[in-house]
Amino acid sequence: MNPKVFINYMLTMMTFVRVTSSGICLEDEIGLHAWNPGHSETHRVHIGHGRQFLLTSSATVESIEISDGGKLVIADKTQPIILRTRNILIENGGELHIGSEACPFQGNLTIILYGRSDDGYQPHSYFGHKFIGVGRGGSLEIHGQEKLSWTFLNKTLHPGGMTEGGYYFEKNWNHRGIIAHIIDPQSGDVVHSDRFDTYKSKEESERLSHYVTEVEDGMILTLAVNDEGTRNLRATARKALTELGSKHAMHLGYRHPWSFIVVKGDPSSAVEDHVIYQDGRNAVAKVFKVFQADIGEPFTVSSTSEWFQDAAWTEWFSRDDERGSGDWEKLSDLRASNPGKICWNPIEIEAATHEGVLANSTGEIFYKYDRHYGFVCRNQDQSNGICHNYKVRFLCIKDERPKVTIAIDTNVNSTILELADDVRTWRAGDTIVVASTDYSMYQAEEFQLLPCRACLENQIRVAGKAKYLHVGEDVDGVDMRAEVAVLTRNILIMGEMEDHCYSNNECEFFDFDTFGGHVKVGIGFKAVHIEDVELKHMGQQTMGHYPIHFHMAGDVDEKGGYSNPPTYVKQVSVHHSFSRCLTIHGSNGLLVKDVVGYDTLGHCFFTEDGPEERNTFDHCLGLLIKAGTLLPSDRDSKMCKLITEGAYPGYIPRPRQDCSAVSTFWMANPNNNIINSVAAGSEEAGFWFVFHHVPTGPSEGMYSPGYSEHTPLGRFYNNRAHSNYRAGMIIDNGVKTTLASAKDKRPFLSVIGARYGPHKDADPYKPREPALIQHFIAYKNQEHGAWLRGGDVWLDNCQFSDNGIGLTLASGGTFPDDDGSKQEVKNSLFVGESENRGTESIDNEVWGPGGTDHSGRTLPRGINFPIRGVQIYDGPINVKNCTFRKYVALDGRHTSAIGFRLNNSWQSCPKNNMTEITFDNVPITSRVFFGEPGPWFNYMAMDGDKTTVFHDLDGSVSEYPGAFIVKDDNWLLRNPGCIDVPDWRAAICNAHYAQLYIQARNPADLVMKIIKNEYPNHPQYLEGALGKKNHYQQYQPVITLQKGYTIHWDRTPPEELTIWLINFDKHDWIQVGLCYPKGTTFSILSDIHNRLIKQTHKTGIFLRTLQEDKLESSHPGRGYYFWDEDTGLLFLKLKAQNEREKYAFCSVKGCERIKIKAMIPPGAGVGDCTDQAYPKYAEVPAVEVPMPAKLSSGELSTNEHFIEIRLKSYKTRFFHIKDEIAYTEINRKTFYQSEDGIQMTVVDGYTGDVTDNIEFRNSILQGIPAQVENYVANIKNSSIVLITSKGKIITKGQWTRILETLGADNGVKLKDQLTFVGFKGSFKPIWVKLFTDEEAAKIHLVLPVPVTKMMKL
Repeated sequence: MNPKVFINYMLTMMTFVRVTSSGICLEDEIGLHAWNPGHSETHRVHIGHGRQFLLTSSATVESIEISDGGKLVIADKTQPIILRTRNILIENGGELHIGSEACPFQGNLTIILYGRSDDGYQPHSYFGHKFIGVGRGGSLEIHGQEKLSWTFLNKTLHPGGMTEGGYYFEKNWNHRGIIAHIIDPQSGDVVHSDRFDTYKSKEESERLSHYVTEVEDGMILTLAVNDEGTRNLRATARKALTELGSKHAMHLGYRHPWSFIVVKGDPSSAVEDHVIYQDGRNAVAKVFKVFQADIGEPFTVSSTSEWFQDAAWTEWFSRDDERGSGDWEKLSDLRASNPGKICWNPIEIEAATHEGVLANSTGEIFYKYDRHYGFVCRNQDQSNGICHNYKVRFLCIKDERPKVTIAIDTNVNSTILELADDVRTWRAGDTIVVASTDYSMYQAEEFQLLPCRACLENQIRVAGKAKYLHVGEDVDGVDMRAEVAVLTRNILIMGEMEDHCYSNNECEFFDFDTFGGHVKVGIGFKAVHIEDVELKHMGQQTMGHYPIHFHMAGDVDEKGGYSNPPTYVKQVSVHHSFSRCLTIHGSNGLLVKDVVGYDTLGHCFFTEDGPEERNTFDHCLGLLIKAGTLLPSDRDSKMCKLITEGAYPGYIPRPRQDCSAVSTFWMANPNNNIINSVAAGSEEAGFWFVFHHVPTGPSEGMYSPGYSEHTPLGRFYNNRAHSNYRAGMIIDNGVKTTLASAKDKRPFLSVIGARYGPHKDADPYKPREPALIQHFIAYKNQEHGAWLRGGDVWLDNCQFSDNGIGLTLASGGTFPDDDGSKQEVKNSLFVGESENRGTESIDNEVWGPGGTDHSGRTLPRGINFPIRGVQIYDGPINVKNCTFRKYVALDGRHTSAIGFRLNNSWQSCPKNNMTEITFDNVPITSRVFFGEPGPWFNYMAMDGDKTTVFHDLDGSVSEYPGAFIVKDDNWLLRNPGCIDVPDWRAAICNAHYAQLYIQARNPADLVMKIIKNEYPNHPQYLEGALGKKNHYQQYQPVITLQKGYTIHWDRTPPEELTIWLINFDKHDWIQVGLCYPKGTTFSILSDIHNRLIKQTHKTGIFLRTLQEDKLESSHPGRGYYFWDEDTGLLFLKLKAQNEREKYAFCSVKGCERIKIKAMIPPGAGVGDCTDQAYPKYAEVPAVEVPMPAKLSSGELSTNEHFIEIRLKSYKTRFFHIKDEIAYTEINRKTFYQSEDGIQMTVVDGYTGDVTDNIEFRNSILQGIPAQVENYVANIKNSSIVLITSKGKIITKGQWTRILETLGADNGVKLKDQLTFVGFKGSFKPIWVKLFTDEEAAKIHLVLPVPVTKMMKL
């Protein structure tokens, strides 16, 4: 061979032949024919009959069909290849290869799928338009250049600030004079800095003159005045500054801001700014200059000298409300009613509703909204005729102060990001996205990579500066590092788009073209492996056309014969697309790994019909997921209201219930694996597990009804969710699997209710298999970190931070569908308001004070929304070994570590429990909050609001091991041993508690009144848990066992009652009297209902007895009822006959019930017998279960603690002997009062120690009241003052003013007996209380120590 020819041949081989460890790359196989079809939009290509082509150049064709043994390989060339086509069809033995697993494609390839939806082109019957389609027998192999898909930010990125390199110097007061910095021009490093107090002395002026003279030529010198620097600035110094290049040094005056930068020895390089100071106005002198560092990268030096005015918002004011002509909040009126609280010249006004919604977000019209006039909303201007109730605040100047700032930014209009992993596979020119770490997902930011010779393997340099804060560290124990994903790949598949929306492409909702390309894989494909590919402008707002779509492909792993290797999609980016990210429909066993989905419409990672199982999502990331139009669950409120196709006539959309569920991960079957993945921003939810009662669409019939609701959860481990609106994670709901009808007008696949109860093999008759949520992180989700409803759902080692509500565990509803299951969270961390304060911007509508330092921060919902860590809903739940951190209530915002579901009509289980709870930076007053009427809580009038309760097993919440925490006004649960906790609106009690479910029929819309016989003056009114239109109503009181009750109605009693014994252990009982009109007759039986198998068997009947005490003679099979017709009460003793498992509501045999059928005379009146029942059946309150001993100080984990206070002042009689007793008890230490008059006990509000105990006789109260006044005046501030009375005290006179001094209401009228808990200090705590009575006055409560003032909102 000619040597020259041989050399050319070898060069050719070196260029195109790449040998891997497994052999020669696919494009070098023998038999491939070079193919260059040119450019023609009418050229239809068919590669078949065993032909094998190698595409070596860019091309445009109408379509490509590869079948019948045909093969197309894309040549891996140094020049980019662009293939433009309407579609590529691969089937019947056809193969498309772009690289291989062993030999990834290294060049640059772009596949453009073109076409308009209205261009008349005939779509494929299965794949449609603009597709790469893989049919039966087809193979698709795409293997791009390996690139790390995404990682974490490892150092916080500040908005506009420096993150790597650079220098920042800032001073205010106490740093007066001229500030100097010397900077090395080769590196940008500060080599020396100094301060010259040229206000204070001439010597400092001389030192400055010498300093600047000695600076070496070529060095960068910055000089700036802070506060004042000219009083002793002598002429020699001014001259030296002038010689440096200053034009203003000779004219610097008192407090003039001045900034100066120069290269020493080059006066022409000087930049300078000088402002004459005017008292009371902002004045800023600012300069900057760009320098070129030795390594070739520029840096900026900036200097700012200024006087500025601080501004602060006033408190909120609300003088008027919406009643009358409207809400008038005039500034002049507000000043008059709040003297001294509003400045004379506000610089801004802000109005919001009392719920915290900003005025501009309400959509109402305002007559006046002006900082000089105030705010006026007139009812006549509103479409509905009435305004919201508004409050206003004003921004006022606080004070004036100086500031000097010197900054060196080594990245000019660029930023260095420090990441968690080696990102050397990322290249200059790549586009990355940094996820939001705040509530708004729209704070995700895109950047382009720049060259960076100095970067380490885990660093990149990007163009521009961040607009928002992106956290790159653990914050308060929670990993909040922002995800950073690279979008660029060397293989790009994209749709060719118009620059606007057109035709019928949902232009009502989108102003851009949504008719993108798509990749679809059907049943019977031969092989599909996709990795390291970028998909852009993919998906269509039409069903079945998604960026990547596996459609009815069955088992795509080893189970389906795909084993070399099993089917996968890996290291793919899908972005700026128009319908989902990746869809799995009727397909199982797919591996989806390292896939990024960004900025798309509709559910991102989507399983469709319900039978999809064993699919694995590993290390996937989805962010900026917005609403789409395809399914009701994809749609937002506007779409839900306007798209009613498939609904029955008369359908009225309820967007929040029927739609509004767009999610990053939408799992239609629990048996899928999600590990190491992140949902970093969706309009609704991050991870949503939803249940198809039966499979839908082409999957119909693939499993029996109810299968998915019992299917065990796949592996859910090490996942994160943040920046979502509704929730980071949801397990709840189903989709409507029937067509719309007159009975249910909602469209097919609307969101509906469903209940989850996982069991082995999805069989409810087999053992339970808890759904395990492990190492889940949820932060900065506006409503919920997680909302999890169902049977056994257990969380372990999870972290929740900065969510509106951290976690809600909800059971199966009115009855747990999987009775005996429980929900549990253990070994987990909850943070209320972390140091991640966010960025104030239009993307975050709510900004206000919060956290332990009351600093400004983004807030999850309204500014006064009651943030909660764990929200107790129904139960039973178990919270174990969890830490709550930084939950701090404000005066106006009821933040609490433990709270309850707002506006709750459902049951509250007394088996809910807490144990091993730790509080860190949570005031003891903010541990628990039961609610009170007001914003967000409304009237606290729903049944579940009244029955809240939980069990503090070890006292780690309340300091009373084994006690129950109940709502303070629930007298069905209270007893004389209960201790009030005013800050929690709660009481600590001990008793045996259970529940009744009372089902009423004919009628089913009554208000039930239940009274505990011990407290007839404290009835509880229940409206029922079900809608008023239900065929029956269910009332669900929590009751104290071994007690008597009566039940009454607001109208004629129901003809049928079924009473369920819930959480009754064997032999537990209560006695109940039910009110009926005279002449009523009864048929009463008992039965057991097994809810699982839906079978009922009768267990006994009740016979009438004329002797009430015979109720005690009831036994299984035969019971007795006593009908006291005079009072109208039917008495029964309800007693459980069977054992109950630990977490079951009902017995092991089923739910024990009593059924009453009442034959009520026509025209009967209201079924309220209260006046006849009491005092006849009233009982003396008694403690059945003693209160546990309070934990000692050595057993407490925090310095904060409760002190138990018991005050009693009462008259007693033993036969004819009368006596009076009064005492004060503090932590079980008793101080008895000996003399008639008052006893005053003083407790240190910081330590809880008793500092004094003194008595004042009546003679002193009447004759020398100044002695009492002087004593109180000398009590040190922050003292708790306890007062009891004995004998007939002096109820009027000068001494009573001390009660007002200590917090009592003005003008209180005293009676013979008095107990009082007061406070000497600058504020009035909520627990200040005075009780006075003729016979007995008692107060029993716990007070928080140290006593601290709650900061105002």
